[in-house]
Amino acid sequence: MSSSAPHWFRFLHRRTAATTAVAVAVGALTVGALAPSAVAAPGVARPDTVRQRLNTLVAEDGLPGALAAVRDRDGRTRNYTAGVGDVTTGAQVPVDGQVRIGSNTKTFVAVVLLQLAAEGKVDLDASVDTYLPGLVRGYGIDGRCITVRQLLQQTSGLPNYSNYLGDDVRYFEPRELLDIALRHKADFAPGTKWEYSNTNYVLAGLIVQQVTGRPLAEEMDRRIIQPVGLHHTYFPAPGDATIRESHPEGYYRDSAGTPLRDVTEIDPSWGWAAGQLISTNSDLNRFFTALLAGRLLPPAQLAQMRTTVPADSTFGSGARYGLGIVSMPLSCGGLYWGHGGSFPGYETRGGATDSGRSVNVAVTMQLTDQASRKRVESVVDTALCR
Repeated sequence: MSSSAPHWFRFLHRRTAATTAVAVAVGALTVGALAPSAVAAPGVARPDTVRQRLNTLVAEDGLPGALAAVRDRDGRTRNYTAGVGDVTTGAQVPVDGQVRIGSNTKTFVAVVLLQLAAEGKVDLDASVDTYLPGLVRGYGIDGRCITVRQLLQQTSGLPNYSNYLGDDVRYFEPRELLDIALRHKADFAPGTKWEYSNTNYVLAGLIVQQVTGRPLAEEMDRRIIQPVGLHHTYFPAPGDATIRESHPEGYYRDSAGTPLRDVTEIDPSWGWAAGQLISTNSDLNRFFTALLAGRLLPPAQLAQMRTTVPADSTFGSGARYGLGIVSMPLSCGGLYWGHGGSFPGYETRGGATDSGRSVNVAVTMQLTDQASRKRVESVVDTALCR
C-alpha cells in the first residue's frame, strides 16, 4: 500500500463512551515472545527471525502488542507474541488471541459468491441490477452497468462509503452504508480502472442475502467457517461490540506522541461485509490454506478468483487483486495469496503460498503510516521465506 493511498479502514468512528486514555512510553513496554511448538536442538542457539521482527515492531514502532501464527506445509503451527495485551494491567498478549480482522472479511464474502456462481445461482458477469433491481442509482452510478465481477475485483468505480462516515458512532444497516456512497459521484466508469472501495463488498453481501434468502453471517458460517473448522471465527451479531474469547486489547492513537485510547469495544456494523469478522491468526492460516488447496471452491471458480489486475496503488509494488484476494510478491521469489485488514484497534497481514505454508500477523493498533505497515508485512515475508 502506497503512502498516498487511502487506508483500508480509516478510523472515522471515535468512541464517545468512557474510555481511559493511557499514555505509554515505548521503553516501558514489556517485550516477550512465545513459540510453544519451537524446540531448538540441545546446545544450538538459533535466532528466530520472526520473533526478532515482532519484538522490533513493538520496540521501534511503539505498538502495544503483536502476535503471529506460522503454519508449515505439514500443518504444524508456531505461535508468537510480543509486547503487552493490556497497557493498563500489563497482562500478556494471549497466544493466538482473537482480533478484528477487517478487510480479510472480503475474501470470505467473495468465496460465498463464487460458490453461488458454481451452483448456477449467480452469474459473475450479470449486472448488479439482475439481483438488486433499481437499488444502485446515483450521480454517474447505474447498477445496470456494473457487474458482480467488477464488485469483487474493485473495478466498479463506486465511491467508498467509509470515506464519508464522519464521527457518527452507532449501528448501521447495510443499506444505510450503500446510501452514503450513492450520495457521491462515481469515481470512474465501471471496468475502466481499479480502485479499492468498501462499497463493492457491501453490495456483494446484499447480493448473497438476496440470492440465498439468508443473512450473510449464516451463509459464511455454514459454507466456510463450519466446514473448514474455524472455531474462533465469527461475524458479530447486531449490537455486539465485544470480542468473545481471549484477546489483546486494541488501541488507537490520533498522532505520534499522543496517548493511546482503548477501542476494543466498538460497534463493527459500519464494516459489515467489507470488514466485520473476528478471528485468530491460526484460523486465518487454516482458511487461506484450505482456499488455495481447493477445499472451498471448484477449480474453475478458484481460477477466476486468482485472475488478477494490478493493485500497486493500495497494496504496494507488485501486488495484484483478484476476486477478493491479493497476490503479493515474496523477496525470496514467488508470491503468496491473502488480503489483510485494518480496523480500529487492529491491523492484520498474511496469507498462504501454493506450497502450503501460511502466516498471519496481527498488531494491536491500527496503523496510519506506510512505513509501519511495510514493517508488519516484512514479518510475513520473513516467515514465508525462511
